[in-house]
Amino acid sequence: MPELPETETIARDLHEMVVGAVITGVRVARPDVLRDATADEFSSGLVGTPIRRVWRRAKLIVLDIDERPELASLEPAWRVVVQPRFTGGMVVDDGSLDDAERAYVCVTLSLRDGRALHYRDVRRLGTVALMAPARFAEYSGALGAEPLDPTLDDAAFSGYVRESRQAIKIALMDQKRLAGVGNIYANEALWRAGIDPSREARTLSTEELSVLRRELQAVLTASIAARGTSFRDYRDARGERGSFVEQLAAYGRAGEPCLRCGRRLVGTHAVDGRSTVFCAGCQY
Repeated sequence: MPELPETETIARDLHEMVVGAVITGVRVARPDVLRDATADEFSSGLVGTPIRRVWRRAKLIVLDIDERPELASLEPAWRVVVQPRFTGGMVVDDGSLDDAERAYVCVTLSLRDGRALHYRDVRRLGTVALMAPARFAEYSGALGAEPLDPTLDDAAFSGYVRESRQAIKIALMDQKRLAGVGNIYANEALWRAGIDPSREARTLSTEELSVLRRELQAVLTASIAARGTSFRDYRDARGERGSFVEQLAAYGRAGEPCLRCGRRLVGTHAVDGRSTVFCAGCQY
């Protein structure tokens, strides 16, 4: 957490709220979250620059910043790349954020209109990087296909996961195969598709993979519509909780009745060391 739906929600919010805003100040309260730049380099590279675009790649939140002609080291489309990991997030603060929320602010971008854009991280497991175009291209290029890419048809999806000898759940979460799918949505897609998470990916039939692709895309799309899933730390860019937790059929429901067959859902860590929830009756 946050996974694809959560980072997509934050990116959409930020694109609506801060595009065109000029960064007038940078405060780095926790330098250990920075990557690819020191605190001084991060600040000098951003102060005075407008935010051109905010978007998502995999589980990353990406801020494109405008060119600073007076800074010879900068080129167009430098990017602030935020990887929230388990407890990180970004929130726009108009001055109303309470002290408890500000306690976990690691990096703040002050905006000319008086607002602030905070990167918050309770456990400081996430990262904030300032990347040159070439560096971002290399970093992004190492990631897999986007699960919601319109060109990801059955054949392409099968090509990414079917050759794996790993369990299908692990293959779905391999960021070099498919970028952005994490534990919550792998559990949900596999339950919807009726597939045992521990099955080797290469044993799935063409028909099973077709169903899995559709269900994976459906669950990701539904979660984006619900603004993500909040259990503990995730908040959108306005500080609000996502509501998809109310629609979860598998993840977090170990021991409860399967919504499809009524049998109690099984919880295990045997598949990939993480919490895996499935129905032994209708996932095979």
